Amino acid sequence: MDDSASMRALLHATLKSRGFEVEQAEDGAEALEWLRENQVDLVITDINMPRLDGFGLIERLREGRVHEGRPILVLTTESSDSKKARARAAGATGWIVKPFDADKLTTAIRRVTH
Repeated sequence: MDDSASMRALLHATLKSRGFEVEQAEDGAEALEWLRENQVDLVITDINMPRLDGFGLIERLREGRVHEGRPILVLTTESSDSKKARARAAGATGWIVKPFDADKLTTAIRRVTH
């Protein structure tokens, strides 16, 4: 989930080219709605989004049993230790700072999904 169309397009192209199936949402609220009806192996979210930010999305996903064990990676421009700690406390599995390195992102995804 990312509110930047260009970042979503870049992430989509990168992940598709590496063999991943990708679904996208503009923000946490749209993602939460979609995830009520669909299953995924991994959620990648930004922190700064309208309507429902990444922290809120992570917290809401962790409230229910359906997504309690699902890996959630935060992909954001934010890099402060306090925000990383807040994301971990909410239930994030990992943190990647933008701009992302495609190889490192792929390695992180494979590590948390296998």
